[in-house]
Amino acid sequence: MTAYQHHLIDGIWTAAQSAEITRIHDSASGTELGQVAHGTREEIHLAVRAAKNAFASWSTLPVSTRADYVRGIANQLEEQVEQLAQGVAAEVGMPLKLSRRIQVQMPILAWRATADLAVECLADVALGHSTLNHVPVGIVGAITPWNYPLHQITAKVAAALVAGCTVVLKPSELAPCTARALGEAALAAGLPKGVLNIVMGDATTGQALVDHPDVALLSFTGSTAVGRRIAASAGQALKRVSLELGGKSACLATADAPAESVVRQVVGSCFLNSGQSCNSLTRLLVPIELYDTYRALLADAVTRLTLGDPLDSATRMGPLVSAAHRDRVRAMIVEGESQGLDLIAGGSQAPVPANGYFIAPTIFGRVPPRSTLAQQEVFGPVLGVITYETEQQAIDIANGTAYGLAAAVWAGTTDHALTLARQLRAGQVDVNGAPYNPAAPFGGFGDSGLGREGGKYGIEEFVE
Repeated sequence: MTAYQHHLIDGIWTAAQSAEITRIHDSASGTELGQVAHGTREEIHLAVRAAKNAFASWSTLPVSTRADYVRGIANQLEEQVEQLAQGVAAEVGMPLKLSRRIQVQMPILAWRATADLAVECLADVALGHSTLNHVPVGIVGAITPWNYPLHQITAKVAAALVAGCTVVLKPSELAPCTARALGEAALAAGLPKGVLNIVMGDATTGQALVDHPDVALLSFTGSTAVGRRIAASAGQALKRVSLELGGKSACLATADAPAESVVRQVVGSCFLNSGQSCNSLTRLLVPIELYDTYRALLADAVTRLTLGDPLDSATRMGPLVSAAHRDRVRAMIVEGESQGLDLIAGGSQAPVPANGYFIAPTIFGRVPPRSTLAQQEVFGPVLGVITYETEQQAIDIANGTAYGLAAAVWAGTTDHALTLARQLRAGQVDVNGAPYNPAAPFGGFGDSGLGREGGKYGIEEFVE
């Protein structure tokens, strides 16, 4: 077991003051992996004070110097790729091969890409006889989730640091290994003390960070419900917020779309990380006359999603992060079953490994557009297939939730797909299977949040 009993405050790993802990468990076996100490309000205050003391010198360093420190952190993280990949696989449940590439190597590339963008992004701009400066907003309070722990930390911390901000990070207590590794990497890279502070803990710890009067900007990724509370609190104090929240992303397939390609993308997206992705394509919209075709293709595709231990090379889909989360997802599946929906695959009674927090990949067909399953984020391996009669009806269905994080469109021609894509209210829309672009702005409309992460747009969130 690993005991996460220290917080990084002012450049020193400091023993936790509180005896309150969260126990973390191996997602595939349920055995205890370690314990995470909860940071207190006093420890948050000490971390913010350290960040405040460091701000004057850090914010006035040349941008190129700050970027060099960020590259140094990336170099240090690169020495821990295998250890981190195994840690995230155990904590979160993503198969090791994917964890290595998606959970660790991609964030390391993002640290470097952010450093490379900094000088150009933050350069002064001439506006007639005026000069536009990019000034760091101040102390950033970053609160990150467990599903892509290093990626979510990177999107906030790397951008804030090159922008000249100092940071207090409260990572998820359910996936602490990457936060500890980041703290060690920052120290090894020689990052000046107080520039990055890490306080482990639970929601109470996070609330103390939200409430602190010296925090200028709150950057949060998590549920829409918590995001609303943070935004309300920040509004009272006139703090800036960046909120990356939930999603209920639709994939719209037209009558002339290549059905096999559509199914390949949707299954890959919906069941990646066991469905624990805010931008998963969880609603597939198909022409009503092609429902049987898609039903057969989906049922076949799911048979290749081998469920098992993330450390087993044969595993294609692992468990969920915790028993509580598994039970929540299962309850939503049971609700879908009780409504008599067409169960194409999986379900609450489908066989799964005896130990760990497993849910079988589940697909419901002929899902009503206004049903719970079509409106609420499941955050698990559940896909809903919705039929439509006209493309306008499909657009209305796709836009018919409170969310607007991501979407996808498939059509026989790119022009046709783009015409539909431009009518979807989502922060990112994939067209005919386009791959993820880390330089593009990531963020959503409506209940999916405020602000953007990624590329130059992520850096711009942290400047005035």
